[in-house]
Amino acid sequence: MNPTNPFQPRRQFLWEMGAGFAGLALTSLLEADGFFGHPARTTATDAAPHPLEPKPPHRTTRAKSVIFLFMFGGPSQVDLFDYKPELQRRDGQTIDNEFRRNSKTRAVLQASRRTFRQHGQSGLWCSDAFPHLSKHMDKLAVVKSLYSDSFAHGSAVLQMNTGRILQGHPSLGAWLSYGLGTVNQNLPGYVVMLDPRGGPTTGAPNWSNGYMPGVHQGTVLRTSGEPILNLKAPANLGREHQRREIEFIQELNARHQRLHPETPDLAARIASYELAFRLQSSAPEALDLSQENTRTLEAYGIQEPKPTWHPLAQGPAPFGRQCLTARRLVERGVRFVQIYSGGGAAGGQNTWDGHHGIEENLKLHCPEVDQPIAALLADLEQRGLLEETLVVWGGEFGRMPVSETFNTGGKPGGRDHNPKGFTYWMAGGGVKAGTSYGETDEVGEAAVVNRHHLRDLHATILHLMGLDHEHLTYLHGGLNQKLTGVLEAQPIHGILG
Repeated sequence: MNPTNPFQPRRQFLWEMGAGFAGLALTSLLEADGFFGHPARTTATDAAPHPLEPKPPHRTTRAKSVIFLFMFGGPSQVDLFDYKPELQRRDGQTIDNEFRRNSKTRAVLQASRRTFRQHGQSGLWCSDAFPHLSKHMDKLAVVKSLYSDSFAHGSAVLQMNTGRILQGHPSLGAWLSYGLGTVNQNLPGYVVMLDPRGGPTTGAPNWSNGYMPGVHQGTVLRTSGEPILNLKAPANLGREHQRREIEFIQELNARHQRLHPETPDLAARIASYELAFRLQSSAPEALDLSQENTRTLEAYGIQEPKPTWHPLAQGPAPFGRQCLTARRLVERGVRFVQIYSGGGAAGGQNTWDGHHGIEENLKLHCPEVDQPIAALLADLEQRGLLEETLVVWGGEFGRMPVSETFNTGGKPGGRDHNPKGFTYWMAGGGVKAGTSYGETDEVGEAAVVNRHHLRDLHATILHLMGLDHEHLTYLHGGLNQKLTGVLEAQPIHGILG
């Protein structure tokens, strides 16, 4: 106890004890048991490790990078990959439909207006909405039995990206950055590219570092103009002069960090200055698509003109540029790239949110991503990158098999949100190619065979990247936090190669 303060608070007493002989003894015992994971640094001259230096995975794996193709708004599984003959037969029949959690109404079944066929040696189903992608079905592992917790875009997008329906938690890309680091120290380890029409609902928390150091947050590339602003140094500032300037700033930052070791954001700030300097030479080369030949640009649809039939139509060029950029980034060691299709406020045809007409929605968005995704898969395979790159496709939920009237003033033809049963697919990275896994019910509303919560999807992605979702933890708030949360999760073994 402090003799000058007989009423010393208990927390202060324990804190001071921890800094004294009792604390040294406890530290010694914990270190001997391997509690700290690595030896403590003993001299002030030891350089701190770079926060994004490569780290060994928990298990040997083929996958090194992830390209996550996020269809914001919720793509319709019953119009794309989940063929339901019973839905086609029962078109127009009335059923009880849970249109929001525990809220049921009478609704009319709406058959798909798309034509489905089986493709390749695997015989996987795909509709005519994806004529280019359908040629690559033998590369895909299609999971048709996912479910999640929220009917609302904001919380559903957050849950798909961070594992939680509330803001403040690290995103999937941040967990991979934290768990594996990055191979290329001259480029960001985690990159996000948004739709030209805007970002997703809930915005930046979807690629946030959450309670992790800021170095693990996603770097957003701009959709027009310079992808990264302010990379060019002033004309009168030579590179050697700038190098000395950065080193001086970094030394001041390092001194400040030594005085405040409890502030993890300082390490992120120091790393960001160094990365910004290196990006001046590395980013322009990595993002320069003019280095690609005409055949490649044509394959991705980059030279296709913008359609004029609809004011919201983009055509394949924007998403094609982003897919090609993603290939160039993973080729150079970037760990996680996420590309959004659909952007701006939910509820309109600017996203995959097909309330106001599912056919119009599909005609807008499918051609925007179909050719670029097919080109990406073919390009990765041709370059020998597909086996070490995990490609993930899906949205925050799927769509209902009934005609939407709840949000349309009674106008039929759309489809409402559906977190009870929806589809994701993966390719490359060690998945079992040409696989159809799980089933929804006979009309495609709810997952019924081999049901998996989206936390199992996250566990699968981590597993394919060599990480155990139970052991990838971050201490925050007194708890070992995990991407998959506190509920039980497991990889989807039926799609693992």
